[in-house]
Amino acid sequence: MKTLVFIRHAKSSWDNPDFSDFERPLNERGLLNAPFMAEKLTQLITRVDMIISSPAKRAITTAKIFADKFNIKHEQIIQDKGIYDNGFKHIVKVIDKLNNSLDCVFIVGHNPDISTLATYFSGEYIQNIPTCGIVCIDFRTHNWNEVASSSGKLRFYDYPKNHV
Repeated sequence: MKTLVFIRHAKSSWDNPDFSDFERPLNERGLLNAPFMAEKLTQLITRVDMIISSPAKRAITTAKIFADKFNIKHEQIIQDKGIYDNGFKHIVKVIDKLNNSLDCVFIVGHNPDISTLATYFSGEYIQNIPTCGIVCIDFRTHNWNEVASSSGKLRFYDYPKNHV
């Protein structure tokens, strides 16, 4: 079985108009929600084999917070600029090329791509994953290159406002 966990970056700050979209950091709420949701995820997923993230500041910061909760070194996070620049189709290609020795992969990115991917892979309509939302999808296959052509099963979908 293969498992994909799509994570939308936590809430970002718009306080500094001099920052480009790529450079926007997390805001206070994002810095609170990311560790909270990462802790929730540790109760549902016992092991992650790889984290792949957009290198945009808000996404990589979110990825590092999740990595900390799963005892993964920051240097082990794979940063893929295509997640930021090229979107949905690029991410599908990344998943297709994953090593079959990996069973659970987290992908940290941006909307609308994260919501589109969650809908595409789960077969469930997920209109808009909120910031720091998490979608976990399981696939009955041993090969990542079969994931895109198979229908996954939504295991869970969670986001910070579910816990307010």
